[in-house]
Amino acid sequence: MLDVVLIAVVVAGVVLAFLYFSMRNELVRLDEERQRVLQEKQMVLDFMHDMVEALGEGLSREELYQRIVHAAILSSGALSACLFELTSDGRLRGVAVEGLFPPQRPVPESSKMKLTTRAKFIEQVLRSETLDMGEGIIGAAAESGDVILVEDGTSDERVIRHDDPSLLVKSLIAAPILFRGQLIGVLAVANPSDGLAFNENDVSLIRSLAEQAGLAIHNSHLLSLQLEKRKFDVDLSLASNIQQMLLPLEFPRVPSLDIDAYYMPAQKIGGDLYDLLSLSNDRLGVVIADVSGKGIPASLLMTICRTNIRHFSSMHDSPAKVLSELNRSMAPEMRADMFITIIYAVVDVKKGVITFARCGHELPLLFHRDSQAGIYVADMVESGGMAVGMVSNELFDRVIEEKDVPFESGDMFVMYTDGVTEACNEDGIEFSGGRLADVVKTLCDRSARELNRGIIESIDRFAARTSNYADDITLVTIKRT
Repeated sequence: MLDVVLIAVVVAGVVLAFLYFSMRNELVRLDEERQRVLQEKQMVLDFMHDMVEALGEGLSREELYQRIVHAAILSSGALSACLFELTSDGRLRGVAVEGLFPPQRPVPESSKMKLTTRAKFIEQVLRSETLDMGEGIIGAAAESGDVILVEDGTSDERVIRHDDPSLLVKSLIAAPILFRGQLIGVLAVANPSDGLAFNENDVSLIRSLAEQAGLAIHNSHLLSLQLEKRKFDVDLSLASNIQQMLLPLEFPRVPSLDIDAYYMPAQKIGGDLYDLLSLSNDRLGVVIADVSGKGIPASLLMTICRTNIRHFSSMHDSPAKVLSELNRSMAPEMRADMFITIIYAVVDVKKGVITFARCGHELPLLFHRDSQAGIYVADMVESGGMAVGMVSNELFDRVIEEKDVPFESGDMFVMYTDGVTEACNEDGIEFSGGRLADVVKTLCDRSARELNRGIIESIDRFAARTSNYADDITLVTIKRT
C-alpha cells in the first residue's frame, strides 16, 4: 500500500513539474512574443515618425523614396533594400536603392564591362531596370497585392543568380505599397544582417512599413499638388494684377463726352480687353476686343494686342488701317486655335462722327433720339471684317470695312463683348442684343456709368446669377452730352 502511495506522489510531482515548466515556457514564449510585438510596433512608430519628418522637410518624391528605403533597412536589419515605383505605363521601375540590392534581371556582359564600382553598378540598375507586372518576385508582389517571402534564395527558381557573390540573394521580402487598394510600388529588402533567413515576423514588419510608406507617398503627392496649386494661385493673382494694371485707370477727358467702361473676367484673368486712347483734344480712340479661350494664354495674347494697337493707332488715323497692321503683325505668331475679335473706333467730337472698323466682333449699338417721335432709336451698326489671326493678310484687307456714323448731342455708342449678349438664364435662353438695346432705351437718361451698371443689373436678374459668369463681360459706353 505504501509503495502505491509513493508511486502516486512521484507521478503527481512529475506531472506538477511538467505543468510548471510548461507554463513557465509558455509565459516566457508569450513574453517574448509580447516583446517582439512591442518592438515591431516601436519600429513602425519610428518609421511613421521618420515619414512625418520627411513630409515636414518638404522632400522631393525621389528624396522621400530614398528615406523610405533607408528606414526599411534600419527597421528590418536588411543589408540592402530597393523601392520600385509603378510607372504610368503599368511597369515597375527602380527609383531608390541602398546597399548592394541585386538586380532582378541578368546583367548583360556589355554592361559589366562598363562598370567601375559596385555603386556605379547599383546606379545603373536603378536607372535602367524596368519590370513588367508579374515578372519575377517584384512583379509578382505587385500583381498579387500581397507580401512575398523568399526564405532561401539559393533554392528559389524565381531568384536571379549573379556571378558576383556580393549580389547573392539569401533571403528576400517584397511587399506591395498600396493606398486604398491602389498600387503605388513595391518595397523589397534582401539578406538579413545576422545571416539568418527572414521569417513571418519580418513579413509582418515589412507589410506594416509598406502600408505606412503608401500613406506617406500619397500624402506627399497631395502636399505637392497643394503647393503647386498655391504657387499657381499666386502666379494667377499676379497675372490678374498685371492685367488690371493694363486697363485704363482714368478715362481721357474729351469735351462733351461722357465715358464709362465695365470689365468682369469669368476667371481671375480674362481674354477681354478695352482701352481708351487720347488721340488729340477732340479725338478719342476706343478699343474693345475678345480673345478666343480664357486663362493665361488669352491674357498674354491680349496684352500683346493692346501694345500693338497703341503703337499702330499713333501711326495711322484710319481704324481699318490700324487693324490691318495688327493682323499683319500678330497673325504669324498666333496659335492656329486662337483668334481675336475686335472693334477699333475713333470718336471725333469736332466733326460729330464715329469712324470704326470691326474684325468679327459683336455689332456695336448706336442710339439716337428721334426728334419727331421723342424716343431713342437703336441701330446695330454693321461693317465687314474677319477676326485677327484667322485668315491671310490679303483676305483680311479685302473684307475689312471702315464705317462712319454720325454722333450728335444726346447720342450713345455702346460696345460690348459676347459675354453680355450670350449670358444665359436657367432655361438656356441668351440675354441677346435685343434685350440689351431695350435695357439701354429705358436707361437713356442716365450717365454712362449708371447706364453700364444698369445693364449689368439687368443681366444679373435675367441670368439669376449666383456665381461668376461663364464668359468675360466687358462694356464700353460713350454718351455725347
